[in-house]
Amino acid sequence: MKPAMETAAEETTEQSQERKGCFECCIKCLGGVPYASLVATILCFSGVALFCGCGHVALTGTLNILEQHFSSNASDHALLTEVIQLMQYVIYGIASFFFLYGIILLAEGFYTTSAVKEMHSEFKTTACGRCISGMFVFLTYILGVAWLGVFGFSAVPVFMFYNIRSSCDVLKALPVNYTTAAEQICVDIRQYGIIPWNALPGKACGSALENICETQQFYMSYHLFIVACAGAGATVIALIHFLMVLASNWAYLKDASKTQAYQDIKAKEEQELQDIQSRSKEQLNSYT
Repeated sequence: MKPAMETAAEETTEQSQERKGCFECCIKCLGGVPYASLVATILCFSGVALFCGCGHVALTGTLNILEQHFSSNASDHALLTEVIQLMQYVIYGIASFFFLYGIILLAEGFYTTSAVKEMHSEFKTTACGRCISGMFVFLTYILGVAWLGVFGFSAVPVFMFYNIRSSCDVLKALPVNYTTAAEQICVDIRQYGIIPWNALPGKACGSALENICETQQFYMSYHLFIVACAGAGATVIALIHFLMVLASNWAYLKDASKTQAYQDIKAKEEQELQDIQSRSKEQLNSYT
């Protein structure tokens, strides 16, 4: 009975040690995750996806609304059509670029986080690594400034659609017998500069304006532009977050390089001291 009990106890001890080893391994792996970079990457992907997806569909809907209600002649809005198509191609490029850039920044966060350095004691910083980190800081700063402009630009169509929606709300608030006053409430798209002043009809008044606001295309485009603007704002926040993380990592690499240089000098001095001591002992032994 005793050997059987001892064997069972040994198996239980081995299982507990294995579980403890797995738990410690999991904690060690989780400690190496750069959570700040991970949060910034998720926020960046979400913001860019919202901006690109919603912006692309909203631009198509806006062009259809202009063709159907504000510009009957295709030559009047030909330039606007080309600009919208160009912006849609740019959206494809933005989505692809930020997908790759976000992954690169996340990988850079993995390799520069302090937890990874503690896991790999032989990790040494190099001048090339510090230069790459500094380059990412500069590039992220430039992209953040550019996305601030994109965020401001994306608010322009929201403002335009909001003005149209406000005019429609005024029309709905008028009494039924105020038909003359209703026809005097108009929205002239030409004043925004997106179509020329000779474009016809160029504006919508009264019942025609109310019909535009009741279309599903107007409703979808308006709300998609709002979501696209919110996505651009989220991308700006993500890039600011990335910038703080990268600046912190670059400062860590700079301090690590100084510490590494100090340790190399100290090791060299200790080696020289040991060499001097060994030579002294050899000379003393030769005299004796």
